[in-house]
Amino acid sequence: MPKISHRAQHMPASPVRKLVPYALQAKQKGIKVYHLNIGQPDIETPQSALDAVKNNDLKIFEYALSEGNLDYRTALKDYYHSLGFTDLTTDNFIVTNGGSEALNFAISTLCDDGDEIIIPEPYYANYNGFTNTFNVNVVAVSSTIDSGFSLPPIEDFEKKITPKTRAILICNPGNPTGYLYTREELQKLADIALKHDIVIISDEVYREYVYDGKQQVSMFDFPEIAENCVIIDSESKRYSMCGARIGFMVTRSKEIHDAAMLFAQARLSPVLLGQIAAAAAHVNDTEYILKVRAEYTHRRNVLVDLLNGIPGVICPKPKGAFYCAVELPVDDTDKFAQWLLESYSHNNETIMVAPMSGFYSNPELGKKQVRIAYVLKEADLRRSVELLNDALQKYKIEFGL
Repeated sequence: MPKISHRAQHMPASPVRKLVPYALQAKQKGIKVYHLNIGQPDIETPQSALDAVKNNDLKIFEYALSEGNLDYRTALKDYYHSLGFTDLTTDNFIVTNGGSEALNFAISTLCDDGDEIIIPEPYYANYNGFTNTFNVNVVAVSSTIDSGFSLPPIEDFEKKITPKTRAILICNPGNPTGYLYTREELQKLADIALKHDIVIISDEVYREYVYDGKQQVSMFDFPEIAENCVIIDSESKRYSMCGARIGFMVTRSKEIHDAAMLFAQARLSPVLLGQIAAAAAHVNDTEYILKVRAEYTHRRNVLVDLLNGIPGVICPKPKGAFYCAVELPVDDTDKFAQWLLESYSHNNETIMVAPMSGFYSNPELGKKQVRIAYVLKEADLRRSVELLNDALQKYKIEFGL
């Protein structure tokens, strides 16, 4: 029997994907599963991206440059110039196999074993996995559903700083809550980073999808932390091309960039076809982004209103991204989510949700919460809420709640 590493034994399971075997079993029994658990939009990828892959004239699928091919990095440079960051050049970008690899590069570049990263919670569950891989400790700053997941005072971040602190990691707008940072909050974070010479890692993959006339403020809007800032970005959510596996990290710090390049070279290259598709998607994309934003706004409004109409359910209205963090009147959402797939169906249909225990440093804090992604069309969202309402009533009866 081979020995399994300590690292593997302590790797946390993905709360988004750990229930997949139960969903597959349900489908094998002929049950339709509405996937509210994962940020995989049903919105079509831009036709320009699909055509670029279909119509390419490549004779060899060769290695891409480790930092990403120049034509794609030029598209990224132009995109960031359109956001107002005209000082950036192609040399500020490192293309990665999804935003996940960009985060891995950032963490491995900045942290040694036992170092700490401060993260407001609830947070994207895979942050636990990324930090665990590099033996880095998460130090959480908690927000609560009672306040709509509004951040506690930014000064609370400073109280968590120790000699082991290397970075503050934020997601803006946030996954799983949809929280949108204000300029004032980000300015305070920038001030803290300068004062303590730590890095702000800002995950901005949902930048385009903010609502109610608001705009996302990037950490790049604070040039005073040019040497203390890394942006994580991705095409997966922007253009509904999760399977292309194209993300990137951006930094104005040559020292951080050059160190991260060592990891980029070690893994050889990012996906070639994904870069071709992503570069094409960036051309004349304004109409696409506006249309998708309007659709997500509508879906959000429908879903939040329906969820809050169920007795005992609490669902703050997110300001960005395409997720809701929802409190349910159950004893344990891990148990409930599995029951939905194993034991429940209505007219041969059920739903799959993501329990939020894995979105916290302390799983107990998410014991009654789930993340629901509004990545399905309106009719499917309405049917999903009907199923949830029915399931909650039957679950309470079955378990005597």
